[in-house]
Formats: sequence, structure tokens, C-alpha cells
Amino acid sequence: MRSIVGLWRWRGNPLCRRSDRREAWLALCAVVLIVVITPAVGWLGTSAAHDALLKNAKEQQRSRHQVWATAESVQTRAPLDTDPETAAQSPERHRVVAHWAAPDGSSHKSTVATKHHVQPGDRFRVWTDAEGRVVKRPMSPGTASSYAALAGLAAAVGAAAAAETGRRLTVQQLLRRRYARWDEEWARIGPDWGRTGSNY
Repeated sequence: MRSIVGLWRWRGNPLCRRSDRREAWLALCAVVLIVVITPAVGWLGTSAAHDALLKNAKEQQRSRHQVWATAESVQTRAPLDTDPETAAQSPERHRVVAHWAAPDGSSHKSTVATKHHVQPGDRFRVWTDAEGRVVKRPMSPGTASSYAALAGLAAAVGAAAAAETGRRLTVQQLLRRRYARWDEEWARIGPDWGRTGSNY
């Protein structure tokens, strides 16, 4: 932004070099890209991710079923948090050996994890696939929307970072050329520096 202001202020100055103008125009282009292109990239990323995640959520809701399981034995484990102050607020984890009937009628028995306190003989709900294997709860449309928003934000930040990275790399190239020209000019006039009007 400083380069843009400098270009406008010194646009008629004869000391303003062509590389200075290029640097200022480059900064202006980067600002335009960030302001205009970044929101578009974020919106497109959000839209594409939302469609894909919503389709995945509908597929999970179609293929996953909640069935009743009966506890046979229960093992309670302490919270994973080792801090005594925060561990008291963390729920206990229960490993339950249970059996249930799959949606196709087949019987299954396995160890499942639950946060709810159950006793042997209690019934509780678990999510399974069509074959009766225990799976996670299906994704909700709200969760899909939240993940899509995060994906769009990441895409927008990535686009802005790419524009700024491109600007910085181009400016570095301009500086290398500028310094190379200075070296060439100094090699040409350096030996005669201060000798104007001198008699030999």
C-alpha cells in the first residue's frame, strides 16, 4: 500500500524510476486480487465443500442406523486428561461389552465406548452400518455447513497468501535487477568518480 501511495505522490517526479513504478503497480494488483479474488475463491470453496459434505452427510444418514444394544459387562476408565482440576470436569469413558441385532437381523457382539453410565443388562443406543458394524454418528447438515465454512475460509486465506507471496517474490526479482544495474553503473563511472575537472 505504501508503494501505491508513493506512486501517486511521485508519479511526475523525474527521480521516480521505472522499477519503482512497476513495484507500485504490482502492489496495486496484489491489493485488487486480495480484495476481489479472495472472497470469490472463499465463496467457491465453501460452495463446493458444502455440496460434497452435504452429499456425504446424506449418504451417512442413509447407510447408518441406530439400534438398541444390551450391555453384558462394563469397564470404567479415568478421563484422558492428567490435570486433576480439569479431569474432574471431563466425562468418564466406559468400555462396554454388548450385543445387538443389526438392521439385517444378524446378531453381533463387541466392545463399544460410551460416555453414558450403564450397568450390565442395561440397553443403550449405538450406531451401526448395514452389516451391523459399530460406526460413528452420521454427520449432521449443521456440521457439514460448519466444515464447509472452514474450508472456504482456508481457501480464501490460501488465495490471499498466494497473491502476497507472488508479489514478494516479484519484488525480490525487481530488487535483484535494480542492484545489478547499480553495479553496472558503478563499474562504468566508479573509476572516474571525483575526477571531473582534474588535470593529469
